[in-house]
Order: sequence, then structure tokens, then C-alpha cells
Amino acid sequence: MSIGMAPLTERPAWKALEAHYQQVRGLHLRKLFADDPGRGERMIAEAVDLYLDYSKNRITDETLKLLVQLAEASGLRARIDAMFRGEQINLTERRAVLHVALRAPKGAVIVVDGENVVPQVHAVLDKMANFSDRVRSGAWLGHTGKRIRNVINIGIGGSDLGPVMAYEALKHYSERAMTFRFVSNVDGTDFAEAVQDLDPSETLCIISSKTFTTLETMTNAHTARSWSLAGLGGDEQSVAKHFVAVSTNAEGVAKFGIDTANMFEFWDWVGGRYSMDSAIGLSTMLAIGPDNFRAMLDGFHQMDEHFRTTPFAANLPVLMGLLGVWYNNFFGAQTVAVLPYEQYLKRFPAYLQQLTMESNGKHVTLDGSKVAYQTGPIYWGEPGTNGQHSFYQLIHQGTGLIACDFIAFVQPLNPLGRHHDILLANVFAQAEALAFGKTPEQVQAEGTPDWLVPHRVFQGNRPSNTILAARLTPETLGKLVALYEHSVFTQGTIWNINSFDQWGVELGKALAQRIIPELESQEEPRLGHDSSTNTLIRRYRQLKKAS
Repeated sequence: MSIGMAPLTERPAWKALEAHYQQVRGLHLRKLFADDPGRGERMIAEAVDLYLDYSKNRITDETLKLLVQLAEASGLRARIDAMFRGEQINLTERRAVLHVALRAPKGAVIVVDGENVVPQVHAVLDKMANFSDRVRSGAWLGHTGKRIRNVINIGIGGSDLGPVMAYEALKHYSERAMTFRFVSNVDGTDFAEAVQDLDPSETLCIISSKTFTTLETMTNAHTARSWSLAGLGGDEQSVAKHFVAVSTNAEGVAKFGIDTANMFEFWDWVGGRYSMDSAIGLSTMLAIGPDNFRAMLDGFHQMDEHFRTTPFAANLPVLMGLLGVWYNNFFGAQTVAVLPYEQYLKRFPAYLQQLTMESNGKHVTLDGSKVAYQTGPIYWGEPGTNGQHSFYQLIHQGTGLIACDFIAFVQPLNPLGRHHDILLANVFAQAEALAFGKTPEQVQAEGTPDWLVPHRVFQGNRPSNTILAARLTPETLGKLVALYEHSVFTQGTIWNINSFDQWGVELGKALAQRIIPELESQEEPRLGHDSSTNTLIRRYRQLKKAS
């Protein structure tokens, strides 16, 4: 718990929200709009060319006022300032949290341990740009003198989800003469399918691992090395022409056969899930080029500055974070659906799953006390309109409350006849249907038989945000990602948890390291697990031996 601050649920601002919730919990959006016809014009926030309509939320002006008071009482302003100053707000790892430094302009000053880190960031960006230009222009040649036409990014977690999402999101801007593949799963199928139709002499592999020891990544990296060598006559000298690294382990990189001049570094003040705009984004820069990559960074920075300087009541990430707390902690909603009506953003919900759930899936406060309230909700989603023919049934008529974020763009990247108007009509229609539903009287008025009426009623009162932007560009993508990053930060601050460690991923990894030799051993191993795990290991060994 922060020094001098009462536990969250004992703060006056929290208790005021609890009392207010009892007053408004039964209010329907139909009534809120009927009583306040201008609500849809007033409950909006606009910044850095993003338009947020939050009027279809189960809130009143008083709700917003109380939520902002909660943010203020939780020390959000001081916490934001501490992050931007480079203080060690990641307490359990004693680290600064400075993804904002990755997109700071050249003249900025952000100090960590007495040193301005911005020049280091730009030195790596310049090195990435130089390398990207060489590969994209054909100046960088493979071992046999052929130009690179294929790039395989090998990583996992933040070293994969960000690059995959950004590549798909910005495919419209990518170099179509090149093929990009992404390998993350230690399941051999992932690698086998990625290289199925590739020529090793034209393929560059980016190995992304800060420590160069990550089990899945290094297993795939060594398999890639063997595949490349097999296709290039076994010449060990070829590795340096077909592999580069994003890492801090120069010794491990050199031992692998990669020239450390082609090692792109990042820093321990960048968490993996916040790293897509660091050297981890090398595959993104290779795909879209340095200028587009810098435009993306500028989009990130614009949202950073909006978050840092704007009063909470008009602050997009703060508003979205507070609304999330409202549904999670007062209505008991356990999930958030992110619904981009843009096919290029098909991997955006998957990217947000790590960003949100690895950050705020925590069960203790900053001082190690057990939390007495719900923290991180489950994030999920698919692009529209596909999801409408899948899970929207549950959102509309299911028994749980699911808050939704709709994301849409005014201008299509691929204009085809009426397609985009139909797409946008569906965005607006779904948000309207969720909010207002359909009463039994309306269903009956359509001539529906009495027995069928209950099945065709839509209760409505299902909350949503609508985020509208002009066009999906690299700059816009940066703004959207930063919007959710800072929304996560806002919620973590309210809940008084550390959004920047991830100890929850460690235990299973450690146990796997113990089980691997037990599966591979030629002799029958002595097993010391529980009876279920012991039986599964024996069963696997038995079937493996028989196959």
C-alpha cells in the first residue's frame, strides 16, 4: 500500500462510488438518453485525432466526477509523473518503467540512474534504420550473394505478439516483395510451417530474446540455425549473414555465430509487453520502413503527452481505465470485448490480452498484501463483422455483463464499392442495439407470437465505448497501443498493484525445466511429482516408446 494511503476499499472516494452505484445500478441507458437527449454530444473526448464516444456507458455526470475523484485520491497524477521521471515504480524488480522513452523525441531528457537514456534509444533506432535500409534495398546479401526476400522473427510473448500484431495491422504499408513469418511456439509445427516454402539462401532470422536463454525462443533459434546451415552447405560462416539478434547477451549472441555488430539492444526498463516500439520491432521496421516506423513512434509519443498533461476528465486513457474499474469492481463484470472493425487489426485483441492480463492479473498490492477486490479483467475479441456471427449472441442476450470497445476508421485502406459504409453501419448499429435493446412491447408490435416474444427480447443496457479515427496509419496504431498501455497503467494505479512484473509466468517454466529430462531420460526416472503428473509422465514415456 502507498505510504499514508488507506486501503482502496476504505477510501472515501471508493465508499462514495459504492453508495452511488446503489443509486444508479438499475438505471437503463434508454432512460439516461431520454432524460438527457444531448448526452451523445456531451459524453465524448477527443485528442490526438482519436474520437472517444463514451456516452453508451451506464454512468451519469456524477459517476464520472466520483471516478475522477477516485483517480485523484489514488495518487494517479503523482504516479504518472514518477513513471515519466524514470523512477523505479516497478518495485519488485527495482526497475524504472520507461516504454515512454522509446518514443521520446531526440531532444528529450529522461534520466535513469543519473543518465539520459534518450540518446541511447535513438542510437539503436538509427542502427535499426541503417540495417533496414540495407536489407530492403538489397545491399545486404546472404551467404551465397542472393538478396534477402524472407524474414523470420523468432521470439515469444512480447517479442512475438507485438511484432505479429504490428505486421498485420500495417500490412498495407509493408514491402510486398518480402515475406514475413513469425515463430513463437515451441511446438515444432510452428517452425516447420513457417519455413515450408522458404529458401534458406534468401532468408534472414531475427532472434529476439533479451537474455538469449528463453527456452522456447532458443529451441526455435537452434532449429532455425540447423535448417539454415543444411540449406547452405553447412558453412558456419553463413550464420552471420542470415541471423541477427535483439538481445543484451553479447556473449551468447557471439557463441551462436551472430556478429555482435548486428545485435540490437534494449533495456531492462522496458517490459516485454511494452517493447514493440523498441528493437523488438526490427521486423516491423523491415516490413514498413524506417519512416513509417518513426511515424508510429510519433503516434505513441502524442498519446504519451496527452496522458501526461491532460486533466483526467478529458484524458482518453484515464477515462477508459476508470470505466473499466467501474464495471470490473462495481458491476462485477469479468471481461472486456475489444472489437476492431478493421481486418488489419485482427491480431490487436490477442496483443491486448498480454498487455492487459499480464500487467494487471495480480493478487497482491504493492506492499504484498492480498487484494480484497477484483483486479485485471479478461480481454478478448475478434474483428467485426465476423464476431457478429459468432459470440455477439452472448453479449446481447447472455447473462453476463460484457463491456465492449468498438474501434473503427472513417477512411478504408482498400475502398471497394459499398463495403466500408456497410462495415461502419454495423459498428454504429451494434453499439446502438447493445445500449437500447428491444422491449417486449416492440417485439409484440412486430406481430411476433406471444410464445416467441421472450426469445426475441433484447434487454439492452450493455455498455460500450466507440473509438473513431480517420484512417489506420502507422501513427494511428501508435496512438491506439499507447491508449491501452496508459489505460492499463490507470487501472493498476487504482488497484495499487504492480502492472510491470510478471512472476505468474515463472512457476510453470521452472517446473517444465525439471520435467524435460524426465521425459527424455533413457532410464526410468524417479518421479517426485503429484500422482496425476507422475502418471501423465509415465503414460507419455510409455506411448512414446511404443510409437
